[in-house]
Amino acid sequence: MLQVFYKDKPIIISDKKSDLKDSILIDIKLLEDLDLVKLLSKKKVNSIGIKSKKSEKVINIIKKKFPEIIAAGGKVYNDAAEVLFIYRDKKWDLPKGKVEKKENISQTALREVTEETGIKNLSITKPLEKTYHIFKRNNKYFLKTTYWFEMKSDFKGKFKPQTEEGISRVEWIGIDKLSEILPKSYANIKLLIG
Repeated sequence: MLQVFYKDKPIIISDKKSDLKDSILIDIKLLEDLDLVKLLSKKKVNSIGIKSKKSEKVINIIKKKFPEIIAAGGKVYNDAAEVLFIYRDKKWDLPKGKVEKKENISQTALREVTEETGIKNLSITKPLEKTYHIFKRNNKYFLKTTYWFEMKSDFKGKFKPQTEEGISRVEWIGIDKLSEILPKSYANIKLLIG
């Protein structure tokens, strides 16, 4: 199963009926002509379901509808198994950002986590799944594809939130506090924290 979010509503791509049971089902052949944002904006629509074994084929159709922005970020753990979160625009999020020229995905992830938080001693332990979300900027919709990496750090210093990016706080969050902050997070972040 793969999900593409618009706000907190998903487009669910799966070949299992059970994943799609509460969704408005759309035939893949109709996808190119459908206004996904308008449909997901309706109050009665909780999710759109597309039955397909080839999720990348569906993603490629969505990419034709919305220009793609590639980003990368990190789910960073410390020695106490706490996760590094940022607070921006009244939401808890994981640090991430756009890929720059002549930079590979893992370099982007490390750079963005460091820039947004001020953390040091950072290393990648393994790649995680990609997330997708549709967002609006300057009256135009885009598809953001974010590559995520699990990271670790033994950093114990003072964080430096990147205020020019709207980040007001950076915190290590333990498993005991996740239930407090996840309701104030994005749907794709909830998937990553799982």
